[in-house]
Amino acid sequence: MTALSALSAATAPAAETASLVQSVDWLAITPVVLPAAVALVVLVADLFVPERLKPLLGWLSVAGLAAATVTLLPLRAGDRATFCLTTDPGACSYTADHFTLVIQFLVLAGALVTALLSVTTVRDARMPAGEYWFLLLSSAAGAALLPASRDLATLIVALEVASLPAFALVGMRRGDRLSSEAALKFFLSSVTATAVSLMGISFVYAATGSLHLTQVADRLEDVPGQLDTLAMAGVALTLVGFAFKTAAVPFHFWVPDTYVGAPLPIAGYLSVIGKAVGFTGLILVTVIAFPAYSDIWGPALAVLAALTMTLGNAAALRQRADRPGSAVRLLAWSSVGQAGYLLVPIAAAAYSDRDQIGSTVAYALMYAAVNLGAFAVAALVARTKPLNRISDYRGLYAERPAAALALAFFLLCLAGLPPGLIGLFAKVTVFRSAVDAGLGWLAVVMAVNVVIALYYYLRWTALLFRAPEGPAEAARTKAPWPVTAAIAITAVTAVVLSGAPQLVLRFAAGSLFPQ
Repeated sequence: MTALSALSAATAPAAETASLVQSVDWLAITPVVLPAAVALVVLVADLFVPERLKPLLGWLSVAGLAAATVTLLPLRAGDRATFCLTTDPGACSYTADHFTLVIQFLVLAGALVTALLSVTTVRDARMPAGEYWFLLLSSAAGAALLPASRDLATLIVALEVASLPAFALVGMRRGDRLSSEAALKFFLSSVTATAVSLMGISFVYAATGSLHLTQVADRLEDVPGQLDTLAMAGVALTLVGFAFKTAAVPFHFWVPDTYVGAPLPIAGYLSVIGKAVGFTGLILVTVIAFPAYSDIWGPALAVLAALTMTLGNAAALRQRADRPGSAVRLLAWSSVGQAGYLLVPIAAAAYSDRDQIGSTVAYALMYAAVNLGAFAVAALVARTKPLNRISDYRGLYAERPAAALALAFFLLCLAGLPPGLIGLFAKVTVFRSAVDAGLGWLAVVMAVNVVIALYYYLRWTALLFRAPEGPAEAARTKAPWPVTAAIAITAVTAVVLSGAPQLVLRFAAGSLFPQ
């Protein structure tokens, strides 16, 4: 017994040192855990709630997303980390820095607006409420986890948790051929991109022996010669999955059909939150994990940015106003073009410093508010004109003045024209990041594309104020207040940002990552 006690005492310190038990900062992970917990509550409650009370599940989801957004306030200092290695406290799987908090705010606030738009959509389209809200909350939880992820395993898990529910949400309108086709196309292309990324991550792990982003960055600085080709292939393949989520060319082909086939709130969700997921992942793997290979991903992303903005704007320019679904299809191609602008500062970070990505974050915040607002107005117009044609918006000002003014303001922000000053300032910061990084050719391509985009944005804006072709029947239909609230929230946000652009642009001026 004495010998056993002595042996235990001798081995205790070693066992304690090698312990893998990690402390958990519950406050730091609350913005992720809360929507996930509400999703489970909604799924279970759906089994017992009678059909007439199903709308309560939607309002519970709205409350959960609002509460999750509020929980970001105690984290404003941005200095928390959890799930760290006991052998290396600097290598953590979850970090709540300023970059994380800004993106989590974008994701959760965007999901909240989507939920408001969905309340009436779920009821009117007779979609299964429990499944819809569970999937939306699960996707939002995954999207909120991704910016906090600091190892490649957590990053890919968060990416899939955000993406897999979205496939089902796109195809939620059962019996609709377009919806089913859109979901299948989205699913197959996304799964392929994820498989390629997983292969890339396995190559990176084989070359470095670690999945934590900071350790990967350190070990890629000194990769043995025989593993250099493997590491380069891993870096290139890892970027594919995130480039797909951003809808960068040539990984953009799923976007127009998916947006047209999806319920309008989900199309708006994909255009903003789905895009935020992709750009966040790209930023994390490029500027944190792979700075040693910036000579590979920098030029590649610069070329992708030029191709993406050019093809997106050219395709948007060709949309016919009388084609069914043309309004959503134009917004889809516009989002591809906007993705090109968002890629510019990430590419610029390869040539200067990683603080350039603040311009992407600033632009993403502006884009999130105005693009969700445009989809909110589209959801309102689609209640009486379900074909979603651009021509359906002719004379909208005579029918719904407030909605027309809001949409006009959103389109001017996307175009970068006054009075949408936040759009103008955001484009200037992106343009400046390219110039400062010595990418003059990319700045020229961006300037040409901004001019091209002016045409289709202004053409749609002018249509809102033309005389209607028929009687103003839509004015007799009262807009549901959740849809009105979503339009009001996004419009007020866009107006405030245009009046005080420093609220967003300060992110472009400083570092979002701890030094």
